[in-house]
Amino acid sequence: MAGASRVLNVIERVGNKLPDPVFLFLWLIGALIVLSMVGAGLGWAAVNPVTGDTLRAESLLSAENLEQLFIGMPKTLADFPPLGIVITIIYGASVAERSGLFTTAIRGALLNAPRFLLTPVVVITGMVSHHASDAAYVVVIPLAAVIFAAAGRHPLAGLAAGFAAVSGGYAGNLVPGAQDALLLGITEPAAHLIDPSYSVNIAGNWFFIVGVVMVFTPIVWFLTDRIIEPRLGKWTPTDASPATTEEKTPLTAAEKRGLAWAGLAVLGMIGLWTLITLLPVSPFVDTEAEAAQRFNPLYRSLAAFFAITFFVSGAAFGAGAGSVKSHRDLVRMMREGLVQLAPYLVLVFFAAHFVAMFNWSGLGPILAINAAGALQQVELPTPLLLISVVLVSCFFDLFVGSASAKWSALAPIVVPMFMLLGISPEMTTAAYRMGDSVTNIATPLMSYFPLILTFAQRWDPKFGLGSLMSTMLPYAGCFLVAGLTMVALWVALELPLGPGVGVHYSPPAPETAAQFPVDGGISGPQAPPEPAAAGASKAAER
Repeated sequence: MAGASRVLNVIERVGNKLPDPVFLFLWLIGALIVLSMVGAGLGWAAVNPVTGDTLRAESLLSAENLEQLFIGMPKTLADFPPLGIVITIIYGASVAERSGLFTTAIRGALLNAPRFLLTPVVVITGMVSHHASDAAYVVVIPLAAVIFAAAGRHPLAGLAAGFAAVSGGYAGNLVPGAQDALLLGITEPAAHLIDPSYSVNIAGNWFFIVGVVMVFTPIVWFLTDRIIEPRLGKWTPTDASPATTEEKTPLTAAEKRGLAWAGLAVLGMIGLWTLITLLPVSPFVDTEAEAAQRFNPLYRSLAAFFAITFFVSGAAFGAGAGSVKSHRDLVRMMREGLVQLAPYLVLVFFAAHFVAMFNWSGLGPILAINAAGALQQVELPTPLLLISVVLVSCFFDLFVGSASAKWSALAPIVVPMFMLLGISPEMTTAAYRMGDSVTNIATPLMSYFPLILTFAQRWDPKFGLGSLMSTMLPYAGCFLVAGLTMVALWVALELPLGPGVGVHYSPPAPETAAQFPVDGGISGPQAPPEPAAAGASKAAER
């Protein structure tokens, strides 16, 4: 235990010295500028095996790239794919959250859970509550402790199960939401480095995230009931213990009415989208596309569907429960939701420019093509390639909590590289999400870790950082093993990741993508002869 404590202390000291993610991107941009100058000077180049184009490294200090940077700065930000999708969904989700729909639904699910099924209900509720953003941490986790205590079980076992579900199971959910829009929105421009025609939709990981719920739920159930709770011992309430009656308040008649109205609103939205899809001339169906791609417009409409559904169901709940008095309340809730998005908007400015500058430099596809060529020579199995993505994501998650920040930096390299090895962008994204999820509960650098410790100390003032770490490490270890196994099996069995989305990527021109250029390494003289200006133009377009 002393050795583990020393390791955690080192991790904490190193993590505390890391700057804000905004400045991490500034450092990355500075390093990228230097690397682009070196690459351009040495004539780094490679041939895109999909398009046949010669890609050459371009200095980011060239006149053309400086013009794109300074004159096109507003356009670079506006064209960042995740930005519009996330803001669109936030308009609706903020109404659902601030009207009380999310928190009331979570409360209702936990309060009515049978004692035997208490743990799995907490786990599933915790994973679904990711749609409620930060509310999941401040509602589900402390409420799980209260519900366990009211049922005569150890409250810290409930807290651990809630924490494991909300944070360790961050990759799991039953329906896509803002997190899917954010990460898959980052994936699409990374895929365009290799295939400009590639399209990613919000449902690209839907089946995978449901699979995470199905795999992680029995793990948390077993660990909580058979290992964690027995280890904590029998819980005996004291005078200092929090009262459970005040916090375990049953739903009021108004809240039940609001939930009923919200349920009808959700059913109405599902019916409306189904009706539009079944119309003879439906905007959601591309009758001229191949069978596998025919419903792509429907999948791409899901961002709008979730935004409108969140808005309508939140407004219906507010009208029924009395939390929405007029249309002005709805507008106020949307404004407040955008205010909460401010930290992301600051971060996304720098992330958008890093991704764009990585594109302009041409280094992303050049590195990806040559790395893919090297990996092809090694002939590693596809499951092992994706397991490496999970492990790299796990490692970075110990120090940097922001999933979007890490993915913005990694996606331009790993997504095109794995596409060249025949792995779909959605599968690479799923592997990243798994790694980003499982170690959240194992690092004291996670932003909510001190808050969870505070919740725990309400029930046991002697419960310290080491206690919380030792309680959560079994979950993290099992999640990691299960996550690696799940990714490997998903690839081996070639299971679909979402509607119309598979594990493998097929390039649009198979005859040109069959081979990697033997002399396509990062050196100018080996690259196929093509005018530098043409290569630069094509690199800039991507």
